[in-house]
Parts: sequence; C-alpha cells; structure tokens
Amino acid sequence: MSDAEAKSLPLDAWHRARGARMVPFAGYAMPIQYEGIIAEHKWTRESAGLFDVSHMGQLIVAGAEAEKGLESLLPADLGILKDGRLRYSLLLAEDGGIVDDLMATRRGDHFYVVVNGATKEGDIAYMRAKLPRGVVLDHMKEQALLALQGPKAVDALSRLVPGVQALGFMTGGAFQVGGTAAWISRSGYTGEDGFEISVPASNVVEVADLLASQPEVKPIGLGARDSLRLEAGLPLYGHDLDTETTPVEADLTFAISKRRRGEGGFAGWERIARELEDGPIRRRVGLAVEGRQPVREGAMVVDAEGNEVGKVTSGGFSPILEAPIAMAYVPAGSAEPGTAVTLAQRGKLFQAKVVAMPFVPHRYHRKGAA
Repeated sequence: MSDAEAKSLPLDAWHRARGARMVPFAGYAMPIQYEGIIAEHKWTRESAGLFDVSHMGQLIVAGAEAEKGLESLLPADLGILKDGRLRYSLLLAEDGGIVDDLMATRRGDHFYVVVNGATKEGDIAYMRAKLPRGVVLDHMKEQALLALQGPKAVDALSRLVPGVQALGFMTGGAFQVGGTAAWISRSGYTGEDGFEISVPASNVVEVADLLASQPEVKPIGLGARDSLRLEAGLPLYGHDLDTETTPVEADLTFAISKRRRGEGGFAGWERIARELEDGPIRRRVGLAVEGRQPVREGAMVVDAEGNEVGKVTSGGFSPILEAPIAMAYVPAGSAEPGTAVTLAQRGKLFQAKVVAMPFVPHRYHRKGAA
C-alpha cells in the first residue's frame, strides 16, 4: 500500500506534530517511531508508553443468541465469563485454522470484541455469515482505541481516572477520562501491566493530550510495539498465526477452555480434538539465536542435509536481553526447550536453541498475587 492509499487515524495530526515517522500498516498511516525503537521499547519496560491502536476493529455482538453464536466460532467458555471480564480467544475456520485472534468481553447484555486491524473487514464478514439470525454485529467505527503500557501506567492513569487502579488483569469497566466516557480494561499486548482505553474518536485528541501530559508517559510507535510483544512471546496475526495454523500448532491450547475441549461444538473441533489427543505435526516455539545478528521472518529452519523443515515467523534483536530472539514453527520432535536447531537466512546459517517463552517475564497485575 502506498502512503497516498493509507487511511488516517483520528490522531494522525497529533502523531505528526510529535515528530512521528508514519508508515502504511493495516490500511492506515501509523507511527512506527518517534525518537527511536530501542529507546521507546526501554521506556515502556521502565515507565509507561502510549500506543495508538485505533486501527483495530471494535465490535459489539448482541442479541439473545450472541453467546451461543460466538461459542460456535470461538473455543472459549463464554458461559462462565463474568460481567466486565475479558478473554483472549481465537476466531476459527471450519478446518480448525485461525481466522484471527481477538479479545472478547462480556459487558452486560452484549459482548465487546476487539479484532486485528488488518483482518477486521474479513472477520466482520465471516462472523455475520456464521452468527445466528437475530444476532447483531455492530462495527464501532466511531471509537478510537489507546493502549497505555508499562509498570508506571497505573500511576499515570489513576491520577486522571480515580479508581482505575482497582481493576485486575483482564477486567474492565466504564470510566471518565477528563469528562470523556471511556471503556477501560487492564490488558495489553506488551507483557507489561497496562490498560486499553476505548473512547469516541471525536474526543481522542483531548484524552491523548491528558495521558501524554503525565510525566511517566511518552508516545510509542509500532516498531517498539512489535519488539515488546516478541519479547513477551505473543504471536502476531498474519505472521505467527494464519488460516493454515491451528491453536494446538500455535501453542495456544490455553485458549481452548476445559468445557469446550470436552463438548466441542465450535468450528474446527474435529481436527483440534485429534491434535489435542495425538499432538500436532509442528509447533510454535521460541528461539535464542547465537551471535548478534537477528534472523527475520521467512528464515528457514533446516535439517542436517539443508532441507527446510520449518520457518521463522517473527524475529528481531531483544533490547532487554541484548540478543537476537525469534519465534518459529518446527517439527514437534524438535520443540522441546534445549533442542538445537539450524536456521538459514540469505545463504547464511545460524545456530539457535529452543527456549521457553516468554523471553522476558510477563508483569501483569493479577489480584492476590505476591
């Protein structure tokens, strides 16, 4: 996509005024960096970073059969999801492939669902075609979405929104940010404590100004968002996940709830049940790469004869570990931590070792945890 074809976010002028370098992503012109990816990455790990994720799709799913309809497409147990609670889940195809990964929240008489920006139009069409008649799916185009992430995010936000500090990880509620109505959840995709804040696009400049005026907060671009989620071992749709990949292969079996594993009743259940029982042919794993040069998406995992047996789906240099890391799909027999693997990129071989993820420990705020 060219720069001219990219749509503008509600905060487009706000980003540019702060020196953001804008690039096309998911159909939008988005800030990739302000002062530099490594500096922004480290700031988020140490303080609080403000991300504009308004490109993502915010949906309302409502109606008497909304829960039943969503459970036909997601492997989550929505029946036990309490009001204001979030659940990470997967929108599945009939063959068990992943159409998208998403967050679903029960909000009173409806579900609030956030899907990826690059896939939202396809997701909406797929869901409308599959959900029962009478279930209403509303694309909330009038809403913007911000993410405030980092260990000091709670200090900055609670100063503006008294009471928000009482939220636990994966819970949300209705609040006011400087007079603007907001839905705020304690969630994010960096591995850090933090919040996602949905507000009307017409008020997002004022909200962003309030957040950015806090001493702990700096605006952060897409580049650091990607390196942060990689360190956290979190997959990115279209790279680490796609319609050719099942939840079991992707090491996301935690997203298949206990009741649903037993009962099934969701798209792709037959294939997924077989893989849960017998194991998949391949698995997503974390890799620690020797040396200093990172391997990138598309690098091959090769056997002793140089034959391709897997592929790197995300890779980069970890600013926190000061070493190259990657995610890859490897044969199931090579997926155990400690296993040595060889990677090939641009005619050069790299040695790597399978390691447990996350690469950098998560620091979510879980109530009752020490």
